[in-house]
Amino acid sequence: MTDPANRDPGAFIRGNTALKAPSLVPELRLHLADAALPLWEKTEEELEAVGLPPPYWAFAWAGGQALARHIVDRPDLVAGKRVLDVASGSGIVALACLWASAAHVVANEIDAFALTAIRINAEANDLERALELVGRDMLDEPVLADDGGPLWDVVLAGDVCYEKPMAERMTAWLRRHAAAGALVLMGDPGRSYRPADGLERLAEYLVPTPRDLEDSDLRRTVVWRVLPLTDE
Repeated sequence: MTDPANRDPGAFIRGNTALKAPSLVPELRLHLADAALPLWEKTEEELEAVGLPPPYWAFAWAGGQALARHIVDRPDLVAGKRVLDVASGSGIVALACLWASAAHVVANEIDAFALTAIRINAEANDLERALELVGRDMLDEPVLADDGGPLWDVVLAGDVCYEKPMAERMTAWLRRHAAAGALVLMGDPGRSYRPADGLERLAEYLVPTPRDLEDSDLRRTVVWRVLPLTDE
């Protein structure tokens, strides 16, 4: 078996994906896998020794596609603004923001392979400008700048409510950003752990999805505005 510690992430990504447009966002091209299971198996065989998570970066998930579509259709939401895309995955949402002329976009991921995928996807779309990659868990970090204003004008999260602990941490952190004054948007295709309240529905999309990733060919996906918690 190839030593995963010596593998070039960019070579692995390019060798196991094809550059193509996501179904709902034809304005962009991403390095995407044709099928989930073969890449999952290859990742386990070749890369598991270094503890990498599954290759979520190789797919344009429904929540991210809907959020990216919403931004491309409403560039005023991010144009000229400072944007944070958390749990960025393939980078589809971050790249949509750059396509829509955001002033500065941080794509945040804890998976080193995802960060590489975002970088090469940005290069493929000539969108490296104003993109910053941050590879750490940010969910306990402050939400206010030194002047007391929000650190970010816009905070985005696509498809992050599929596991309960992650969804709870993420939602609480996003609400803190909303309370600080940021516009906070979440794309969600009906995952089990999406919060039941404190959300404002902004848009809905039918996102084509492969059967080896989802349980249907189309996922009804909503873009939500995350609201700060208010005292009763």
